[in-house]
Amino acid sequence: MRKMDIAADMRENKAFTLREKLYVVFRLSLPGMLAQITEIAMQYIDAAMVGALGAAASASIGLVASSTWLFGGVIRSCAAGFSVQVAHAVGAGDINKAKSIFRQSLFSSLLFSMLVMFIGMAAANVLPQWLGADPSLFHDAKMYFLAFSLFIPARQICWLCLNMLQCSGNMKIPSLFSAMECILDVIFNFFLIFPSRTVSFGTAAITLPGAGLGVLGAQLGTSLAVLTACVLGLWYAGFRSEQLSFTKTAGSWKPEEAVLQEAFRIGWPMALEQSALCAAQVMSTRIVAPLGTVAIAANSFAVTAESICYMPGYGIGSAATTLVGQSIGSGRKDLTRDFAWLTTFAGIAVMTMTGFIMYFLCPYVFAFLTPDPMVRAAGIEVLRIELLAEPLFAASIVATGALRGAGDTLVPGILNLISIWGIRITVSIILTKIIGLRGAWIAMALELSVRGILFLIRLKREKWLDRAFREGSTM
Repeated sequence: MRKMDIAADMRENKAFTLREKLYVVFRLSLPGMLAQITEIAMQYIDAAMVGALGAAASASIGLVASSTWLFGGVIRSCAAGFSVQVAHAVGAGDINKAKSIFRQSLFSSLLFSMLVMFIGMAAANVLPQWLGADPSLFHDAKMYFLAFSLFIPARQICWLCLNMLQCSGNMKIPSLFSAMECILDVIFNFFLIFPSRTVSFGTAAITLPGAGLGVLGAQLGTSLAVLTACVLGLWYAGFRSEQLSFTKTAGSWKPEEAVLQEAFRIGWPMALEQSALCAAQVMSTRIVAPLGTVAIAANSFAVTAESICYMPGYGIGSAATTLVGQSIGSGRKDLTRDFAWLTTFAGIAVMTMTGFIMYFLCPYVFAFLTPDPMVRAAGIEVLRIELLAEPLFAASIVATGALRGAGDTLVPGILNLISIWGIRITVSIILTKIIGLRGAWIAMALELSVRGILFLIRLKREKWLDRAFREGSTM
């Protein structure tokens, strides 16, 4: 197969065979998938470390986990508002514009993330009590969320730089940094979670240092790993990337009104969507919390276990954003449509396979995550319910990435809002009172299936495609 420069081939209006299109999807998806799988593998080890401290420690993290997703989703939306513009600029061959957008995004994103940081710090004191958990979980949950909030600016700049690199067509470096981040997470956690201890090897004994911070150590370890990836991502994007480097081309760092307006147009519906999704997760946690510590821990571990099934879908979704964005920038409507559907079908295939495998392997996964037999049994039961929805869950994940590449974020945000609040929360409130934790996961499976169908319909109707090319000259 000939060597391909995707963006250049698009601009030159070269024809792509089906084999070449599949190869492009595979080439851009694989690094992201591997990075996501590596991240989840590290999260498994992370969860097992905390799980060794007992069900209460796991429940403390599980209590505020959905709140960290809420804040993370908001700052990811800010990053996407700028990075999608870079994909369009690279697709059009306007590298100077791509570099200019990257410069302007850094200052704006930093200011925004600091505002979010202060909101998170203020919320940390009241959040555990508001979620309705047992008072014994309050202190650990509060400290975990406070530590998360303090590092929000580092998370913002890290995600911004990695997203920029991905949308410029560089999937390998962000994947390497993500994998490195997860490995560092495990190393930092090893020393921060547990106290100093002596390990014997035959007749020899080694004393391993440890801070003994428990739940707080788990978040500090993760945050320090994110900070390291932030520094490296900023260095590579700012000094090494041909499409983004701000050292090789002169330009202003002052945000331009047109760039900010486009970032807001793309980002605010995503922020609304993520807020709706994660607020629903927070509400789901509040629904589950009165069921007790075992239910909270089982719910948290089931979410962790399931993540290895859907995270490859997010890797493919990132490739979809890049391919659709660059296709639009190069004026190729045919490729925009083809890459949107090819990536969506690839995501469905991969997540159907991972869901099928997890259905049979989940008893072993829970045995690794927690020693508590009651937590294991409850987690296995509810996870198997949700795994039936993986194919349509995949459709919603990857289609969202494709639509994001086209700058279509408002309607997907509305669809998510209607789906998760109209179905998941409503049904969960009813069923949880009747059949406990199983009811919450039945509601989740039903909602994910409906959401997937809605996004497939959105792709099929192609209003997003017509709009992207109608407004393409202004992007």
